[in-house]
Amino acid sequence: MKHVFIINPTAGKKNCTAEMMGIARALASRHSLDVDCILTKRPGHAMETARALAEQGGEVRIYACGGDGTVNEVANGVAGWENAAMTCIPVGTGNDFLKNFGDKAPLFSDPENLWDGSRLALDAIDCNGRLALTVACSGFDAQVADDVHTCGRLPLLGGQGSYILSLGVNFLLRSLGHRWTLTLDGEVMEGEYALAAVCNGRYYGGGFMPVAEARMDDGIINTLVVEKVSRPTFLRFVGAYSRGLYHTLPQIARCYTAREIAIESRDRDIVTCLDGECVYNRRVDIRLSEKKVNFFGPAGCDPNATFRPLPEKEKVTL
Repeated sequence: MKHVFIINPTAGKKNCTAEMMGIARALASRHSLDVDCILTKRPGHAMETARALAEQGGEVRIYACGGDGTVNEVANGVAGWENAAMTCIPVGTGNDFLKNFGDKAPLFSDPENLWDGSRLALDAIDCNGRLALTVACSGFDAQVADDVHTCGRLPLLGGQGSYILSLGVNFLLRSLGHRWTLTLDGEVMEGEYALAAVCNGRYYGGGFMPVAEARMDDGIINTLVVEKVSRPTFLRFVGAYSRGLYHTLPQIARCYTAREIAIESRDRDIVTCLDGECVYNRRVDIRLSEKKVNFFGPAGCDPNATFRPLPEKEKVTL
């Protein structure tokens, strides 16, 4: 078995290359492993590298050393390949993906806890052919996420601090509404919406949790649709939204378990954020991916560790 560290030297606030390469060498020495390190050179390189490693055919374990963007790229590279599995070593800004693992999340920082871990099969969200492991959000929240990296360069701001600053800027300077046509398993809805968040995992935006009942391996994606409201009302809603309590405000937000979702705009591009990486389209087609992403981590780790069930009376299906 081959172990490959894919290292993003631009992740986080400092270059982690030397540290990650040292950790990789130490792991290889302690356990007589075949270990290699590859540095990413451009956006998309981690995905290309992971896919090329999987295509070689031998069993490979890939360590995504970076933030959520690096994790997303590696997941897109290994999805559907039975011989390839991935994990992550968090050196990014937000590292929201690992928050799904609850108390086990800090253990991912040391590959000694990872290299021989059992494999888990994770679901994914297919958005116009690209996969997201956690959340694919469109609209206001995606615009916020699009600006997070700029805010994150400011001194003293961490993951959630950057998100909150970007939230404030967008709240004050941009429209809260988008005129969309939404199609959920064939049912068409037209109107003005603040956002639509399709959730396989529970965290994004530096720790915000829109849908607490989302599970990463249950064959279900949860789509939270939030209507356009006034700024004061939206401001009151954000607190509940960030804690997975959207169901306490049914006049604003509803969550669906549709398997196929389409979002269409006639007048401007829709900003869609996939695990922190933003794309732009007039039409967004989303479905539960039939591909599985093989993942490995610390002993006993659970991608649904922070799952919180929705009260039965609140469930909405199509």
